[in-house]
Amino acid sequence: MSQKNETTVLAVSLLTTLAIMGGGGWFYTQYIRREIDPPTPTPPKILTIEDRISFGEKTLITGEITPEKQAGINAIASRNYSQAINNLESSLRRKPNDPEALIYLNNARIGSAPSYTIVVSAPIITNPKPDEPNPGLEILRGVAQAQNEINAAEKIEGVFLKIGIANDDNNPDVAQEVANNLVKNSQVLGVVGHFGSDTTIAAGSIYNNGKLVAISPTSTSVEISKSGPYVFRTVPSDLIAGRALADYMVNSLKKTKAVVFFNSQSSYSKSLKDNFFNPLISQGGEVIEEFDISENNFNAAQSVQRANEQGAEVLMLAANTPTLSQALQVIKINDRRRILLGGDSFYSKRILEEGNAQSEGMVVAAPWHIDGDPLSSFPRRSRELWRGDVSWRTALSYDATVALIAALKRNPTRSGVQEALSNRNFSANGASGVIRFFPSGDRNTSVQLVKIVPASPSRSGTGFDFEPVK
Repeated sequence: MSQKNETTVLAVSLLTTLAIMGGGGWFYTQYIRREIDPPTPTPPKILTIEDRISFGEKTLITGEITPEKQAGINAIASRNYSQAINNLESSLRRKPNDPEALIYLNNARIGSAPSYTIVVSAPIITNPKPDEPNPGLEILRGVAQAQNEINAAEKIEGVFLKIGIANDDNNPDVAQEVANNLVKNSQVLGVVGHFGSDTTIAAGSIYNNGKLVAISPTSTSVEISKSGPYVFRTVPSDLIAGRALADYMVNSLKKTKAVVFFNSQSSYSKSLKDNFFNPLISQGGEVIEEFDISENNFNAAQSVQRANEQGAEVLMLAANTPTLSQALQVIKINDRRRILLGGDSFYSKRILEEGNAQSEGMVVAAPWHIDGDPLSSFPRRSRELWRGDVSWRTALSYDATVALIAALKRNPTRSGVQEALSNRNFSANGASGVIRFFPSGDRNTSVQLVKIVPASPSRSGTGFDFEPVK
């Protein structure tokens, strides 16, 4: 190789090396910079109250939307109702269990015709964990089914029912914002909501001050009985559920010694605990100890061991939905050594799936069971509409909507709705039987005790099902 060629090769090699070192230096610098000063993440969008309420002009269930549904929503926003109907019907053929699409479809069918308006307020979870219940969608299905049935039949004395949807995140502060907005909207004649007891309690005073009826399908705390004349519920209160569990423990199981697991931060959980405790004591039973599963140092194994050492015969689980993980630890560690009782939070597929064989024999106070009333046509109708079984939240949301419809038939004003529901002669036929209310606004009804049993095939697909206790 000539000296000239060697010089050229060396020059090229030197330039390549410098380029690599330069690039590596740049990469290293950027890497270090990211480690020391990482990029600022995009903050989540803060929803305004306008973002949270829709009559069909926007979706609240992001991430689950078909192209046809989005086109239908756009058409509603443009008041092109005939196009919206075509799009939403097409979306429902593809995804028949979408309650938001069915509500918007019925609203589009109304168009600009006269209608009475109610709003359902629930937590709209956009990305739920697999196999976990989505209470917002469960509630929407009950409301959507009631609207679909009444608008396809005689309507409300010939007038359509329009439904709005509000996303309150099951947050008491947000629920108060929603309540304030709905009270100011004179078109709204009633509310189905809210989901959790704390959320319903927070919004209750606003509904009373604004003289707007709200019917909760899912809030069970006894504190709601004090919320005032404009707050009702179609779900049995914890007073009824707690008493039913205590009666079953003493009279059917012939047991008297229990320990209770509860969440001191939850109005529902404390309410269920207290209303189990009092009737148990009055019948000669006793609560040996209470364990607060919301405490940071809660230890399921130590708590169960302590319960065993003290001679507990029954473990009463009064956990709420956010503390089901801790309660499931108790179920697994107990491993069927002690009888398990629980509130309605345990009436879910998650308990069957994760509790599995360790949960067998557990008795739960459920507001409604799909096989509880063999004469009811609601289970058949709901299966045909949603292509599957529905939950108690769907059934009692249907009942809340049916109650508002019956009240609107009597007097379609805010005060008229309240007076109708408060009348001792008021009644309506719902998914869970006759709907009547006490003067407190509580539902005049009982609970359905259900037991976890092995099943093959099982409705839940887990090998276990809830079966009504005879």
